[in-house]
Order: sequence, then C-alpha cells, then structure tokens
Amino acid sequence: MGTEHGHSHGPTAADLAGPNAGHRRIWPLAVSLGIIGVFFIVELVTGLISGSLALVADAGHMATDLVALTMGLSALLLARHGRVTDGRSFGWYRAEVFTAVVNAALLLGIGAYVLYEAISRLGTDPDVPGMPMIVVAILGLIANIVVMYLLRADAEGSLAVRGAYLEVLADAVGSVGVLIAGIITLTTDWGYADLIVAVAISLWVVPRALKLAIAALKILNQQAPANVDVDLIRTELSAIPGVVDVHDLHIWSLTTGMDIAAVHVAAVSDGAVVLAAAQNVFAAHGLKHVTIQVDPAGGEAACEKEMSW
Repeated sequence: MGTEHGHSHGPTAADLAGPNAGHRRIWPLAVSLGIIGVFFIVELVTGLISGSLALVADAGHMATDLVALTMGLSALLLARHGRVTDGRSFGWYRAEVFTAVVNAALLLGIGAYVLYEAISRLGTDPDVPGMPMIVVAILGLIANIVVMYLLRADAEGSLAVRGAYLEVLADAVGSVGVLIAGIITLTTDWGYADLIVAVAISLWVVPRALKLAIAALKILNQQAPANVDVDLIRTELSAIPGVVDVHDLHIWSLTTGMDIAAVHVAAVSDGAVVLAAAQNVFAAHGLKHVTIQVDPAGGEAACEKEMSW
C-alpha cells in the first residue's frame, strides 16, 4: 500500500473572529479602541500627577481592555485582509500571542509598582485629592458604558469581540471602585481609601496577567491545548480497524482558537478508509486543521530512523 496524505483545511481568520466575520462591522471596535486608548492616557497621567494609586491601578487594568480590543480588531482585519505567503505560511496569527506576552509583562510591572508604592506609603498620611479621582472615575465609567454599547451588538456572534466586551465590563467595575475611593477621600479626607482600592485592583489584575502570560507561553512552546486529550485521541486512532501503529502525533495551537494536529498512522487496510476514519476522530475533538499520513505496516520503523531529533 502506498503512502497517502490527508489534509483538511482549518479555521481561517474569519473563523477566529466569528461567523461571517468578513462582513462584520469593524468601526465599533476601531472607535472603542480610540476611546479606551485616549482615556487610558488621561487616567494614567492624572493618577501620576495627583499621586492616586487607585487611578494608576485602574489605568493598568484599562491596558487589558486595549489589548483585548486590539486582538478583536486584528482578528476582524485578518478575516478581510490577512495574506498568506510562502515565507509566511500561517500569516500573522502569532502576532496576537506576542502581543499577549508583552501586555502581561506590562500588567505585572504596573501591579508590582502599585503594590510597592502602597507598602511604602503605609504609616504615612496619604494626601490624595479626591476630586480628580471622582471626575476621572466618572469619565472612565461613561467611556466604558459607551464602548459596551458599541460592542454589544457584535458580542454574541464573535468570540474576539465578546472577550473585549467582557474586559470593558470588568473595567467599569474598577471605575466604580475608584469613584467610591474618591468620594470617601473627598468627604472624610481619609487617604487610605485610595491605597485600599489600588491594592484591590492590582491583586485582581495580577493573577489575570499571569494567566494571560502562561496561556501565551504555552502556545509559543507549542504545548497541546488544555481542552484536548492527546492520550484519548491516540487511543481512538489506534482503535481504527486496520491501524497497527500511531506515531509522531503532535497537537498544538497556532493562536487562540486555532488548533492544529499532525500524525502518522501505519495500517494494513485500505489507506483511504483509514484516512477518513482518522479525520473523523480529530473532528470529534474539534480539530479541523489536521495533516494525516497513512503509512504501510512497518513504515513507522523507517520514519523513526529518518528522524534526527
């Protein structure tokens, strides 16, 4: 039996962004990105000038909104304009992963800075003006509500947009926290309210940054997706009638939501039948972009000899 190859096309950028992403509106994400970007600068600068750690911490959280919006916008743009070349056979899908690593590093840095500053201010009487906190928090809350309204229509049909929507929703909660701290500071002159809210926001953001970094590094390390049981797939492939060996099985993620697999199977029965059955096994586990090589029985030994790593 000769060697046969099976390959089914995997998800495109349009699949990553959701159904009919090529026709999905891009302007809501673009406008939202502009609003959040401008307010991130306003909140960060105000926090540094006024000495409010709560504003700095919330600005750090707003940075996650920027990344989520950027990733969502990138997914939609790739769905329309992404190009694949011989030298870049997977296009720009990994750009999202590199962006996530950089974002996680920035968030961890901001979290560490806020915690360090909060500890250094213990035992002092923090002099933080409450009015700037209140004004910026109200503006931030308005900005978040506007962005949520812009994204709401597309959030159900696109995972990328839904992720951005949830990030902005969470940031709205942070703005409420800053608003409460500002009111307490203004009415009672108790500066520690700013420290408490700052630490609370940082302790909430840092674990999410670590989770983001770990997820991105797993993709860069080409580890198997957490939702895929590799051992079970190997067992199911081995159970296909006529299959005598399963080897060189690799499953990894190119980027979020785009999983890829490759495998060699040795069989004594018709290669086309084995190929179709193997494709069904992967499809049952949600893997559509798969390369399958069916070898004659004994071909696995030759394959192992050819491998130098």
